[in-house]
Amino acid sequence: MDLRKIKKLIDLLEKSKLSELEIKEGDDTIRLSRAGETGHVVAAPAQGQTIAPQSISAEPAFNEDHKGGFAVTSPMVGTFFASSEPEAEPFVQVGSVVNPSDTLCILEAMKTFNQVKSEISGTVVTVLKSSGDPVEYGETLFIIDPS
Repeated sequence: MDLRKIKKLIDLLEKSKLSELEIKEGDDTIRLSRAGETGHVVAAPAQGQTIAPQSISAEPAFNEDHKGGFAVTSPMVGTFFASSEPEAEPFVQVGSVVNPSDTLCILEAMKTFNQVKSEISGTVVTVLKSSGDPVEYGETLFIIDPS
């Protein structure tokens, strides 16, 4: 199932009053449901089905709930990498000034490397992961102060 279709389904569910949506396309099945009262949408493969990861431009979520800073959360499950190569300098560190489209890190899932880019300007005040750390969907990776 195409990731763009999944994103459109998530947008559709967020805009509707539905609490759950299940779609079957050939052998693929995806079930979307709202998680608790927060209204966030959770995507999961239905009963034993798997969804193969695709090369995507990772779109992290930004939440203003960390003492005035914006939390950059992981858009996927994978492995966190602070730089493009083990010996290279990290893309960002505490004190780095970032602009929209600046690469913050790379998330690897099944040999696919996805860049997580900033959507705001600001200063990185916290880096919560180190290279090689596993990350979960929605887990906070960075805190950016937009001032």
